[in-house]
Amino acid sequence: MIKFAALIPLFPLLGWMVNGLFGKKLSKTASGFIASAAVFFSFILSVLVFTEILNAAQKSATVKAFDWITAGTLNIPFEFLIDPLSCLFLLIITGIGFLIHVYSTGYMKEDEGFYRFFAYLNLFIFFMLLLVMGNNYLIMFVGWEGVGLCSYLLIGFWFKNNEYNKAANKAFIMNRVGDLAFILGIILIFLTTSTVTFDGVFNGLSGKSQGTITAIGLLLFIGAMGKSAQIPLYTWLPDAMAGPTPVSALIHAATMVTAGIYMVVRSNLIFASSPTTSSVIAVVGLATALLAATIGFLQNDIKKVLAYSTVSQLGYMFLGLGVGAYTSGIFHVTTHAFFKALLFLGAGSVIHAMHHEQDMRKMGGLKKHLPITHLTMLIATLAISGFPLLSGFFSKDEILAHVYAYSPTMWVLAVLGSVFTTYYMFRMYFLTFHGDFRGTTHQLEHLHESPKSMTFPLIVLCVLTVLGGLLGIPELFGGHHWLNGWLSPVMRRNIAQLPSHETEWVIMALTVAAFFAAYYFTRQMFVVNSVLPAENEEKLRPWQKLIAQKYRVDELYDSVFKKPIDALSAGLRWVDEKIIGEMVNGVGTVVTWSGSQVRRLQTGNIGFYIFGMVIGIILILFFGVLR
Repeated sequence: MIKFAALIPLFPLLGWMVNGLFGKKLSKTASGFIASAAVFFSFILSVLVFTEILNAAQKSATVKAFDWITAGTLNIPFEFLIDPLSCLFLLIITGIGFLIHVYSTGYMKEDEGFYRFFAYLNLFIFFMLLLVMGNNYLIMFVGWEGVGLCSYLLIGFWFKNNEYNKAANKAFIMNRVGDLAFILGIILIFLTTSTVTFDGVFNGLSGKSQGTITAIGLLLFIGAMGKSAQIPLYTWLPDAMAGPTPVSALIHAATMVTAGIYMVVRSNLIFASSPTTSSVIAVVGLATALLAATIGFLQNDIKKVLAYSTVSQLGYMFLGLGVGAYTSGIFHVTTHAFFKALLFLGAGSVIHAMHHEQDMRKMGGLKKHLPITHLTMLIATLAISGFPLLSGFFSKDEILAHVYAYSPTMWVLAVLGSVFTTYYMFRMYFLTFHGDFRGTTHQLEHLHESPKSMTFPLIVLCVLTVLGGLLGIPELFGGHHWLNGWLSPVMRRNIAQLPSHETEWVIMALTVAAFFAAYYFTRQMFVVNSVLPAENEEKLRPWQKLIAQKYRVDELYDSVFKKPIDALSAGLRWVDEKIIGEMVNGVGTVVTWSGSQVRRLQTGNIGFYIFGMVIGIILILFFGVLR
């Protein structure tokens, strides 16, 4: 089946073409079916390819589509790489993507842009598949940019709302900052190794200077910072909540934000060869995890809470990558895809039941009205918080164990971030599902569980959230960590370390104790004492107001970057209009005036012309005599 792997991205591309060209003429049922079926076929083919690689002695294969760039001795084929890492991402992208497509058929059924929405979704999936399947950095970059384009289209899907347009622009522009660094890194790679294919690059870097490898690593990481929303390029992701909820689930769980993780792991030899770059990744990841977690404390929009949780969890993934635990980072990517997709789709179910209300201060008591949504979101909340034996527990604990071996101080801070996660996630859960209903009478009368097209994906994702940890049961629990063995052929250098089993048991116990302490505190506050968030920021304390305003980072960026650039643009516009424009217009005015004056000489009177000739001859003779 590997020889047919090129069809995996082609199915979503075909779905995009059908809905894009004929969507207006199709019924909503047909449009949704075509888009969902396209991703489903890709998923089935991904499963078949995965199975073949699983049973094959050779765990890597390439599928050449055509010669792409040929110039002299340079030949870059359009080629796909099928190996354990790409297979895993193919399953995540197509599997989670299919469930989101099914969910969207119910969530978006009343939207007038139904067919356009599914066309964008299919195109998004196509570019993401291209990103993870490409066998060189240029194909990866094409997918990388395509994902950025589709995120712009999907975030700004409801383009009649100017605020949504601003959010889409913000995401697009901020990602361009990272993308510039990424393409500069690719250029430096080519100048250093004379190739952009993965094998050629990794072999070509052998023996190169530490400075060159570090420069390449830092440029690539800056690219990853943009896509995966790390400090300082993280502010676009919470604003991406402007798009429909299924878009949020797709971006946050299975596609765009994981692109940076994938790129770093695919390039693990580069990063493992540069201790400086690895240290930068670890510090940035930890700082992002803590910062985003604290912002989540006081968010009242249910989607914003989940958005900052994504930023925080991505920080944990990069923290794992920074300490060399590449498999652990991918493990958390996988489990996170399950429970984060479940959380976003569950939030969408809540918003759907509440008639598009997203403020948790106007919810409460929904567990009896939305039993399936409530149960699935509770399990997802437990998983992301690190409840023992759920998927998030295994993946996060593995990262924390590697971090402890790397730096006990960083471990303490990482555990603190985990405590923060438990607090803001259960704050969201209690405010949404417990207590008395705080919405309108109209909302209460019409509260009901979502249709099966929306609850079915919730149930499937819930099962995956519970069982996902089986991919990486550690030796500590008598397992053999299947995922570690599966990805080992991709890991050219693994620099991660683990503490002793005795130490690991102790730090795991401390982590679990921290979880229960945070859960108890949060429950006492929001269930027992029924504390409700302040209705407006004026009632908050100064430090609370600062957190609620997201540390005013956006305002800082406006002052440091946006306003000076706006002022420079205004100045250049004035120069263009008042100086350059007036000069150009002045030349035109002079020419027009001169022409009008010369035109007066054309009288049509022969006598006048003869008189002019005589005067001209006299003047010529006069000046000739003077010379």
